[in-house]
Amino acid sequence: MPPHAAARRSVSLPAGVVRLLLGLATALAGLLAGCASLPSDVPRPVSSAWAEPAATPLGQWVAARKTAAGARSDSAFFLLDSEALAFNARVALIDGAARTLDLQYYAVHADSSTEILLEHLRRAARRGVRVRLLLDDLNTVGRDAQVLRLAFEPGVQVRLFNPLPGNRASLFGRLLGSLNEIAQLQKRMHNKLFLADNALGIIGGRNLGDAYFGQDKSSNFVDIDVLTAGRIVRDMSASFDSYWNNEKAYPVQSLVSAAELDALNRPASAAPEEAVVAPAGTATTATFAPASEALTASDPVLPNVTPSVALDPLMNLQQVPLTWAPSVLLADEPGKIDGADEAPGGADDGATVIDGMLTLMDQARHDLLIISPYFVPGDKMMKRFEALRARGVRVRVLTNSLASNDAPAAHAGYARYRTALLAMGVQLHEMRANQQGNFSGLGSSGGSGAAGGGAGSANSRASLHSKMVIADDSLMAIGSMNLDLRSRLQNTEVALLLRSRPLARQALRLVDATLATGAYRVALEDGQLVWHAPAGAAFKDSRREPDASVGLQLLVNLIGPFAPDEML
Repeated sequence: MPPHAAARRSVSLPAGVVRLLLGLATALAGLLAGCASLPSDVPRPVSSAWAEPAATPLGQWVAARKTAAGARSDSAFFLLDSEALAFNARVALIDGAARTLDLQYYAVHADSSTEILLEHLRRAARRGVRVRLLLDDLNTVGRDAQVLRLAFEPGVQVRLFNPLPGNRASLFGRLLGSLNEIAQLQKRMHNKLFLADNALGIIGGRNLGDAYFGQDKSSNFVDIDVLTAGRIVRDMSASFDSYWNNEKAYPVQSLVSAAELDALNRPASAAPEEAVVAPAGTATTATFAPASEALTASDPVLPNVTPSVALDPLMNLQQVPLTWAPSVLLADEPGKIDGADEAPGGADDGATVIDGMLTLMDQARHDLLIISPYFVPGDKMMKRFEALRARGVRVRVLTNSLASNDAPAAHAGYARYRTALLAMGVQLHEMRANQQGNFSGLGSSGGSGAAGGGAGSANSRASLHSKMVIADDSLMAIGSMNLDLRSRLQNTEVALLLRSRPLARQALRLVDATLATGAYRVALEDGQLVWHAPAGAAFKDSRREPDASVGLQLLVNLIGPFAPDEML
């Protein structure tokens, strides 16, 4: 995502801090009372995805591509394997939409790159496109609450899913104000969808913000998305509508006013930061939209954020090579949030996205690759791995190292399974935090090259954020889910399951490049853990958690024995 000049730096709490705060709030739940409550009798006008995608320019383009390809499958895909591609695709969909734009996200951070997306959304609304934005409410606090200003733009609707009643000045304050709803506090809408005219969409693990597009100066998330077209988008839209029209989706105006957002946005006294240069090839216009005025600093959606972007329109949707393939959407029902696991879509009826991932794993005949930033398998998944290894299936896992993990608590959960996994023959690889040098894997500028490569902050810490499972180099799943008990039991998730040898092999090449240049291989030698660097790497083997401070290692050792898996 393109970054830009900002009058003050946006500070967002990392997932690890959020998890720790949730745990602390849980511990305090029985000690405090008298908390705030949500409004009742809130009007929620029902609306649905655009019913005639084939009547839009995007829909007509998809139909023409299908005819030209002579495809038998009804859905098509393109891997967005770099930060610039991921951002440019979103801008292209916004600018190409003629009727509707539907966005569903766990977190949207109020920073420079988000301001560009919000400005494009506002311009789309002004030309008559209906814009719906559905956000989980956990992160809409402090600086990030300013994203909610979009709700007060004509033609834009914003709803918050499973909202918290506390104030929005800080996350910790909201948690303390929501202790009477601690069970609901733990259950979050983790879905990520981006849909245009019900004809094209994007699905993956990426939230919206500088760190998800390689533009944060301190830490960036390594991720991958998929551009989707055809019938699968209609399935994605149906999932979006089920959340949008759910009683847990509250219009922003029922929870916060524009005046309250103004009060939260008192300017900091610090001097403005220097302008940030956008990724090379960042798009500001798209093929299917008329040329529009250049972005300016006047009247921004986000106060104190001034976008500054390169004007090279690199993303040309008409030149994107699509791969047509059979596919299925796996989507948790909103009822999973209701707190009743026996409800349809609940964690105990075998119908969750994670249960779908387990079924996918069972189908592997000779090779299974798992990429999950937070990897806490639990007993059920461990039995799957044991059965797979007994059948001779090679099982490889890429997850975060302690140094690259933004959630030390989650790493503590993973660490308790590490020795047992290695003992049964599962191959473990851990992402290295420092990806300087010849790194060319997931999220790097050496992406597919079809529509441009990404750019990142060379001196920032890398943190794996991709969520993907590939079986037998042909069947793959990409989505919002982590392979941990929080994703299975607490959060709602969404994932794309498709069968395509070309796409699976493309993804495997990216992962193999990551393993070859940017990850440690963990081994069990004489009963001790050893982290082996790739051949020719500048970094070295280690017999302790590599690149992690002694204090961080002590923290994980302290958390490990006490934190239950499902809370990590």
